[in-house]
Amino acid sequence: MIIAIRCNMPSFKTVAFKPGFNVVLADRTKDSTRRDSRNGLGKTTLIEIIHFCLGSRTYGKRGLLVTPLKGWSFTLDMSINGRKLTITRSTDNPSRIYVDGEVGDLSASSEPRNSMLTLGVNDWNALLGELMFGLTNQNPELKYRPTFRSLFSYLVRRVREAFVSPFSHHGTQREWDKQVNNAFLLSLMWEHAGQLQELKDEEKLLNGLRRAAREGLLEGMVGTRGNLEAERARLESEIRRRWETLRSFRVHPRYREIEEEANDLTSTIQQLTNANLADGRLLDLYRGSLEDDQDPGTEEVLEVYQEVGVAMPELVRRRLDDVQDFHRQLLANRRAYLESEIQRLEGNRTRRELQIQGATEKRAQLLDILQTHGALQEYTQLQELHLQDIAKRNDLDNRITNLKRFEHGRSEGRVKRELLLQTARREFEERRSSRERAINIFNANSEALYSAPGNLVVDVADAGFKFDVEIMRSGSQGIDNMKVFCYDLMLAQLWTKRRPSAGLLIHDSTIFDGVDERQVAQALELAQREAARCGFQYICALNSDTLPTDDFSPGFNLDQFIRLRLTDESEEGGLLGIRY
Repeated sequence: MIIAIRCNMPSFKTVAFKPGFNVVLADRTKDSTRRDSRNGLGKTTLIEIIHFCLGSRTYGKRGLLVTPLKGWSFTLDMSINGRKLTITRSTDNPSRIYVDGEVGDLSASSEPRNSMLTLGVNDWNALLGELMFGLTNQNPELKYRPTFRSLFSYLVRRVREAFVSPFSHHGTQREWDKQVNNAFLLSLMWEHAGQLQELKDEEKLLNGLRRAAREGLLEGMVGTRGNLEAERARLESEIRRRWETLRSFRVHPRYREIEEEANDLTSTIQQLTNANLADGRLLDLYRGSLEDDQDPGTEEVLEVYQEVGVAMPELVRRRLDDVQDFHRQLLANRRAYLESEIQRLEGNRTRRELQIQGATEKRAQLLDILQTHGALQEYTQLQELHLQDIAKRNDLDNRITNLKRFEHGRSEGRVKRELLLQTARREFEERRSSRERAINIFNANSEALYSAPGNLVVDVADAGFKFDVEIMRSGSQGIDNMKVFCYDLMLAQLWTKRRPSAGLLIHDSTIFDGVDERQVAQALELAQREAARCGFQYICALNSDTLPTDDFSPGFNLDQFIRLRLTDESEEGGLLGIRY
């Protein structure tokens, strides 16, 4: 319960609250301008101050950290489960919270000095979670847990989008946060919602890896296991074959010299062979010429002689036998020349054959060395190829392992998810009484406003806890806001039976935007009755020009519950006493 809200600036309007029903009323005068109305009087700022003192996060020069509020310190006097505390936080040093009062036995990271604790924001939130909601550090392995800031934001909604749905207090609130914190508030097994979100995270991670692999960003899981294992078997065979080659490989220190010498011998043998081929063709030609050369007969010589004598009678003086002797001598000289050339060519061929034989034998010896030995460079290349194959094989092993893990992870995740849902449904049924109590209270609240019971839907679906509310004629802004009102009031009613308990519910005037005046009057009267009956504190900020004065029940006097009256008659009429 909030006892009072104070500030170190004299212009600030201190407000003191009482147990039960409390109203902060903003009066709008006839002389107020459009600009005055737009600036506001401080109802929302009052809620912002409460959150500020109770550990809300701060962002730059926003909210209460604007330049005009530099040097301001806000103080909250509270009674939390019978423990009176004074909480102070300044805009100049928002990272530290000062807690005075009954703090001697509080567990905190800072030792009390002169009955005062100085806490960081995180430590203060942890302490408030323990004091108001009984949050402890049990099961620290759970990643998704209810937090004080989220739970408190359902009881003191601070932004306009907080009134869109009963189950969320911010437009960007995560689904797991909604499930975990609403389950906690309704006394359900919130742990199941947290564990389910962890399974969703694992599934999301696996799907992300699979998607990255398909897009070529990750090679760890490309292909099927069958294809990868077939490729691995092929590489294993290649590795064994290359290893055998390396194991039997003998390096010759003069391998390159021997290789060059063998190549030179091959070239020499080719040249000698080509020369023998050329000489062989000449030999065939010369031998053919010897066979064709024959001595001419007498008749042939005589015939030639007569032809010459007819053609050149004055030149022919020789006798026929002289001509024959000349021709025989000419043939003899030709035979001698051809025979000597044949002998020369045959000698050259014989010499070359001997050279070819010697070169061939030497080359064979060199090739035998080359066949049984290798070069160091070649051995190094073989080693590199072998190591590359091993690296590829290891990469395939990793890919197969990753794929197995992926397949196992998905299968295991589905099994864990189903088992968790089975456990959640079983324990959901075991807590039927708690659930039905919340449903009955919500239905009673909605029936008090609309003469017909609404319906609070709480279930366990495949995606986790499912929450919904139904009120007849729902769909308009006013009806939707009343869903939030009935739900919040139900939470306050439920938590008065629990210890520890915040014992507090605060609504800004936003919750009544668009609501029929009769429902506004009935809602305020219902909140007043239930706060008095159950023993929790209800604070509501209202605008005087929207008060459903004519719709209140006879005997209900709102004025007796007004704790602070703000006005737009002057700049000093607002909560802060200044305009900026």
